[in-house]
Amino acid sequence: MNTLFIAGHAKLPAGMAAKSIYETLTITAEIDRKYGVIVEATCTLATSHGRDFIAHLLKGYSLRDGIEAPLHELKSCYFGKAYNALSSALKDLHKQYLIMTEKK
Repeated sequence: MNTLFIAGHAKLPAGMAAKSIYETLTITAEIDRKYGVIVEATCTLATSHGRDFIAHLLKGYSLRDGIEAPLHELKSCYFGKAYNALSSALKDLHKQYLIMTEKK
């Protein structure tokens, strides 16, 4: 297979709809092995609209280029309660990517 499947996790803030289902927010991504590009992504936000928004936002970024660009995009476009959790989960996803690629 030419892709990796990686997950990043973070705690959800109190008062979120997803908190009644999950204790943590998870971002999962299918990542191209050669270029580190996010091919597909999803997360555990409660609404399909929110999950689709995050998937669309992350798709196409290369984790080989670092995490700053998708974090900046998230900060400039997402204004929901889960911002901090999404940001933390994205950083964790990048950390897991670095761990996986160092094992090669």
